[in-house]
Amino acid sequence: MKPDVLIVGAGIVGSACAWELSQLGLRVLVIEDEAVGGGATAAGMGHLVVLDGSEAEFELSAASLRLWDQFVARMPEGVEYSRCGTLWVAADQEEMAEAQRKHNFCAAHGVRSEMLDPVQLAETEPNLCPGLAGGLVLPDDGILFAPVAAQWMIRDSKAELLRATVARLEGRRAILADGTVIEAGITVNAAGARAPHITPGIPVTPRKGQLVITDRYPGFIRHEIVELGYLKLAHAASGESVAFNVQPRKNGQVLVGSSRQHGVKTHEIDRHMLERMLRRAIEYLPALPQLAAIRCWTGLRPATPDGRALVGPWPAQPGMYLATGHEGLGITAATATGRLIADYVANRPPIFDATAFLPERCFHA
Repeated sequence: MKPDVLIVGAGIVGSACAWELSQLGLRVLVIEDEAVGGGATAAGMGHLVVLDGSEAEFELSAASLRLWDQFVARMPEGVEYSRCGTLWVAADQEEMAEAQRKHNFCAAHGVRSEMLDPVQLAETEPNLCPGLAGGLVLPDDGILFAPVAAQWMIRDSKAELLRATVARLEGRRAILADGTVIEAGITVNAAGARAPHITPGIPVTPRKGQLVITDRYPGFIRHEIVELGYLKLAHAASGESVAFNVQPRKNGQVLVGSSRQHGVKTHEIDRHMLERMLRRAIEYLPALPQLAAIRCWTGLRPATPDGRALVGPWPAQPGMYLATGHEGLGITAATATGRLIADYVANRPPIFDATAFLPERCFHA
């Protein structure tokens, strides 16, 4: 029997799509040539964050966090979920004004947030450097270990998992590397940065990132801490950038990011970027060099030209849906992405107005 749905990619986005589509009573086949929850999912920080760069970005991230709340209550302890909150740090008064803008936006959209002055900031995170202007806390943001979440979604969905390499995805069929052709009712390209390799024409390019994790130092930091200049740097259209972004893992380890290299497809550590990233982190956390780093790694995030994910039908290939292009928001946005794909397939009203993410905006006949 051919499956009702064929999904390429068992990262967190593909796994969430499998779970949601299975709830429609559909027979789902997921094809993955690596480990479930591997690739960019395993390489990411697992930050669950509400963002406010645009109304569309807010709706996607806020809807996702509401869905994550439902999922994590059912997931195993290995998902390491922690509602640590996000602390956006302002280095100067200009960034403090941005913190106030974010605070006002949150208030208008029913999201809890709290402004911190310099004294409150130092009390909240004592290891931050002195002289910062203040910050903003979003207490309902969190972190989790996304590979375990993806594995749980695949198991709970009872989707069939096929270990194979897809050479091409065309409409309602997948052609495997060995020449095998698998037909399906519909297909979903959730292959992340590999999406255009199996379906040429999808406007996704890789953005390489590097991370460092330390040994266990419980209490060194309490929140996911991000500099308020992060979003400007992260959304730069080209070149290389680093930004201060650190995370307290539930076991006491400290995860240090972040960096971006546009169009770089190699997985090797780039020493110059690693050094730049760590120097930036040390500017905000002067005691960081006292911690022992135990591992560093890289990942390739799938990025689009306009910075918005591609979620919905792909007009170039009837019968195909896209669920890719989330860049650094993939783990956060996976749950709402899966729900949106299921909404479109079931021809029901979407969980929110996601017109801004429809792939048709990038299609040119």
